[in-house]
Amino acid sequence: PNRSFKRDSECQTYESKQLMAYVDGLNADIICHVDLHETTDTDATEFRPAKFAEKGLDNVQGVIPDGFYLVGDSKNEGGQLDFQTAIIESVMKVTHIAPPDDGKIIGEEVVRDGIIIVPAKELGLCGGVTHAKYTTTTEVYPDSPKASDEICNRAQVAAVTGAFDYVMAAMCSDIKRFYPIGTPGQPWTDAERDQWRATTKVQRSYSEEVVQKLNKLDESSWEVVQYGSLPHDPDKYPLYAVKSKPWSDDRPTVMVTGGVHGYETSGVQGSILFIQTEAAKYAKDVNVLVFPCVSPWGYECVQRWNYQVLDPNRSFKRDSECQTYESKQLMA
Repeated sequence: PNRSFKRDSECQTYESKQLMAYVDGLNADIICHVDLHETTDTDATEFRPAKFAEKGLDNVQGVIPDGFYLVGDSKNEGGQLDFQTAIIESVMKVTHIAPPDDGKIIGEEVVRDGIIIVPAKELGLCGGVTHAKYTTTTEVYPDSPKASDEICNRAQVAAVTGAFDYVMAAMCSDIKRFYPIGTPGQPWTDAERDQWRATTKVQRSYSEEVVQKLNKLDESSWEVVQYGSLPHDPDKYPLYAVKSKPWSDDRPTVMVTGGVHGYETSGVQGSILFIQTEAAKYAKDVNVLVFPCVSPWGYECVQRWNYQVLDPNRSFKRDSECQTYESKQLMA
């Protein structure tokens, strides 16, 4: 199978064809692929003789590397050698790395300790099946006198964690690659904020899931007060508070806010449920004030930020330029 991962090719096997179809159907941005393999003594005693016999050729003996090594893809920025080296360093803590045989491993030049580079995609290797920036193929050797099945299993885990740790660190340092908006090291411009807004979409209804529930509250016990609106669409996004009745300035007040981060559903629905089920018993002794959904645009679009591309929960400062539409009107 590991020479059959070529799209639109007659060399595909049942395994490669179905795996590629599934991966392609995901439409996923796969950034890293680690293909786990092992070499055993049966490669020399069974597989290679059968391989040559099937092709009608004389068997050519090869040297089985004693230890772990990696195969990178030459078409992927020279094999991403620093990425491969990070994996080798991780695996070295578990098992030994294969030494070169006259500067080579399986006939390929060793470019760094335990690393060879081949055109994986051209050869139809599984390691070349995606367009990932970081790819590698591992080879462990469980028949080595220095290894065991358990050691090889742990070495494969070390390879994967070494790969993913490297990639995750790269993600944190490569803003442009892993977040498509903006220039690394520079704050967003107004045009880039507009670009971000364009990526958002309404995913649920503030009117149906919040406002309609408030309108059904018992009017003898609760007053629903509109204290403001979001200026970019005031009809769609009125801002509401719920006050207990009777309200008395002589009594202390307890207050609940929900949905400051609009995407946090439980704060919004939990505050409404509190009004519906528990708040009345407190309203006998204190004023109860509830702001069920502080950030309705964020609620509908399931976003932490608001329409201004700001975090409302950093904006509750009086007489400050950092105030958002939501915080300014709530505090007033």
